Amino acid sequence: MGRVVVLTGAGISAESGVPTFRDSDGLWEGHRVEDVATPEAFERQPSVVQAFYDDRRAALAHVEPNPAHRALARLEQALGDDLLLVTQNIDDLHERGGSLRVLHMHGELLKALCNGCGGRFAWSGDLVDFPPCPGCAAIELRPDVVWFGEIPNDMDRIGAALQRADLFVSIGTSGAVYPAAGFVQAASAYGARTLELNLVPSEGSHHFDEARHGRAGEIVPAWVDELLGGGS
Repeated sequence: MGRVVVLTGAGISAESGVPTFRDSDGLWEGHRVEDVATPEAFERQPSVVQAFYDDRRAALAHVEPNPAHRALARLEQALGDDLLLVTQNIDDLHERGGSLRVLHMHGELLKALCNGCGGRFAWSGDLVDFPPCPGCAAIELRPDVVWFGEIPNDMDRIGAALQRADLFVSIGTSGAVYPAAGFVQAASAYGARTLELNLVPSEGSHHFDEARHGRAGEIVPAWVDELLGGGS
């Protein structure tokens, strides 16, 4: 089977009831992306941005992992360190579904980042009241989320994994957001086989060796069963 890199996007969490990043009208939960997902927005109206992510954080209590999340955890149990799960999602559904080795390239809702000391801290409450940093006591906490214009997390590690991968699989992604949209071409250039699992063909679907389309909660468990030889 070799080494497997799996990339997941909003589509896998959408089946659990997590809103996708942007609706068809270009808004995210009624907000322009420029107003809630850029460093400039945070500098301009920090309370609005903090409140927006506080609401998103609180909403996680009302969603649960779906069969696709649990299937990927089962694959990890079988492959161990030969599987790297990279997600563009900032929710914790992969972890609650049982996955232990998850790279959140766009950050995590359940963490806070201090602009003062650079520390990252588990965070389940609100930030809108601007609490002090647990590390340095500065009033510099923000959501530990990668905003537009910022560099995604763990790019060196992801790049190295793509070079070594025998199989790259993209699940529930639009194929429109870079750098993640370019992972399939990078993996292919290094010799990996590539597979798309998505509700509909993504913008980059033509770059994949194979594509299967349907609900993630159905096609991901079926693919994992196939990969593991039909095991349950």
